[in-house]
Parts: sequence; C-alpha cells; structure tokens
Amino acid sequence: MAARSSFFFTSESVSEGHPDKVADRISDTVVDAFLAKDPEARVACETLVTTQRIVLAGEVRATQPGNTKEENEAFTQGIIDSLEPLVRAAVKNIGYEQDGFHWETAKYACYLHAQSADIAVGVDSTNEKDEGAGDQGIMFGYASNETPELMPATLQYSHNILKRLAEVRHAGGSLLEPDAKSQVTILYEDDKPVRATSIVLSTQHAPGKAAEVEAFVKPLILEVLPEGFTDENTVWHINPTGIFEIGGPDGDAGLTGRKIIVDTYGGAAPHGGGAFSGKDPTKVDRSAAYACRYLAKNVVAAGLADRCTIQISYAIGVAKPQSIHVDLHRTGKISEAVLEDKILDLIGGATPRAIRQHLQLNKPIYARSAAYGHFGREPDADGGFSWEKTDLVDQLKALA
Repeated sequence: MAARSSFFFTSESVSEGHPDKVADRISDTVVDAFLAKDPEARVACETLVTTQRIVLAGEVRATQPGNTKEENEAFTQGIIDSLEPLVRAAVKNIGYEQDGFHWETAKYACYLHAQSADIAVGVDSTNEKDEGAGDQGIMFGYASNETPELMPATLQYSHNILKRLAEVRHAGGSLLEPDAKSQVTILYEDDKPVRATSIVLSTQHAPGKAAEVEAFVKPLILEVLPEGFTDENTVWHINPTGIFEIGGPDGDAGLTGRKIIVDTYGGAAPHGGGAFSGKDPTKVDRSAAYACRYLAKNVVAAGLADRCTIQISYAIGVAKPQSIHVDLHRTGKISEAVLEDKILDLIGGATPRAIRQHLQLNKPIYARSAAYGHFGREPDADGGFSWEKTDLVDQLKALA
C-alpha cells in the first residue's frame, strides 16, 4: 500500500515553566554541576517539584585522579552539598516568584546517593574502547527537510511559539507567567507542510488579565510562523478554559522525563522510551539518541534523503551496538543497506565512549537543552548542541 501524501499532523510543546520542564531543568543543572567538577562523573538525577517543594533523588559519583575511595566519596558529597543554590538559581531564571512556588522559599530536599557498584562495574573499564553501555535499550534519531532546522514542522513551530512568548516574558512588563503549552496542527500535501489548520495555546497569566491574553499573544504567534501559514480557516484556541492564573508546580506536580515526545520529534518519529534529562552522557538513553539525531540530520543535510530515521540498540555493559536500522522513508538517493554498513564508522563505531568523544559530550552543556527541544537547535561555541552540527555531509556524499 502506498504511503499517504496528504494528511493532518499535530505536535505539542511545553514551556520552560511547565512543571515537568522545571524538573528537567533542575535535573540537568545537577548533571552540569557534576560534569563541571569531573568530566567523567556519573549522574542519574530525578526531580519532583510541587507546591513550594523541590525534591531530588538518584545516584551520582565523582572522582579525582589520585584520590582514595574515601576522598572521592567526600568529593562527591561536596558537590551534592553545593547543589541547593544552583537549583534555586535555575528556578529563579525560569521566573517563579509566586506564593505557590518561589525560587527562594520553596522547601528543598536532596536524596542523591552513591551510584550502584553493580552498574558501575558494567560501565567502567580499564580499556576505554571496551567501556560498556550504561543500560540496554533502543534509541532513535530523525530528520526531515520540511524546516530549515531539519525538524518536523509541527513540533518546530510549537517550540518557536513558546520561545517567542518566553523572550517577551523575560524582557519584563508583560502579562505572561512561566507555564505554557502550545499545539500546532498542519495540513500536509505531497508530504509537505502547507498551512496550519489549528493552533492551541494555553499560557499562565497575571491575575485579572484573562481577557487580555488573546490579543496580546496572537501577534507574537504570527511572528514565528511562515507568512501565509494561517488563513481564515485556521482554528484558534487561546486559553480555551478561560482563566489560567495558577500554574507551574503549584498547579500540577512535575517530574523529570515526562515530556520525551516534546523533547524529541513531536510524535513524527519513534521514541525508544528513555528520557534525557538528569543523565550524564555515559547513559546511552541520552548520548546515543543524540548520535542518532546527528547521523540522521547529516544524511538529510547531505541531500541523500528528504527524511531519515535511524535506530541503534545496546546491551548493558557491552560497548558495540547490537543493531542499526536506517529508514529513508522512500525518499532515499542512497541504499539504506550502505548506510547501515558504513554510517556508524563515521562516529567511531558508536560505542558509548566514541560517541562522547566525537560529540564532546563530557561538558556542562545540558541545562540549556531542558526546554524547547533537544533537537533543531543551533550548535553553541562551547560545545552545546554539538549533535546539531552537519559536519559529516561530505563524508556521507562520498558513500553515495
């Protein structure tokens, strides 16, 4: 059966002030704090945020060359003890100074503890090439040429809406508060995005300002959509419940890792199930998913396909990927089998350490990725979003 070329598709995004994103931001702040002290640190941090409360839990480890076991335990504990002001600063940066959730007065509890020795023995190795994956699992990467960012249009525009609202809010003087969600439905014809058929936005606002929200935000939304992308038939739902004054962790509890589709491709591609935030880059849930995006994006950037999905899989404690699958969605100008045979060689075989070295992931670069998607971003000069580079294009073209 031939694939449909005309259809509707929808994706959503959530703002940095959404309770789950607050939790993600805090967890990635912890990752950055550890990597800043030890590039080989191990972190698995979960965060719960709710009314006036922040709770951290998970497993961590940091070491220094020449330290004894006891000295490393003290070193790790020292980092743990330094986290509270960093966590509060992250919440302040998001913008929470509300009675129900305030960066300065929320109760803070930290239950981070040492990493399991059983996990550590599978990941650590005296032979760097044989360093094993931190867990079993499947990871996916995706790219599409329907936007300049090589991302699905539905998700990219949903992100762009919320980023624009956040820019205005952070500039001060607006009626907007931190919590928000967006959703964009697009009509595709001949597999290309044609127009937005529906736009949904729910944004937290200052008390008594409900009636002013639509007139304030609609021009901001139109700024970030392509010209002519909406028309008289586009259905708008701006704060459809009417009032949205109580939001963020005071309105709903937030947990790390509950927005994995927002973080990736908005449902336009498969997801392996593992969240990213709160995990150091030895965890293939994170690093291998970044590698898959990196490879898929370079395939599309090289003009070898209009769309590309890549899956790789791992076994805990085993360095070499167990499998690779490439799907060019009937748009390929190169054999999928050729890519499956050659593409992992471009990143050192995609062992956990090879991925980290190629993408330079052992840096404190993760808090910035916690909101508005881990993909479709501009690479930063300090190594942030290195997986968004398109520096494999020439090598991939040579395979064709």
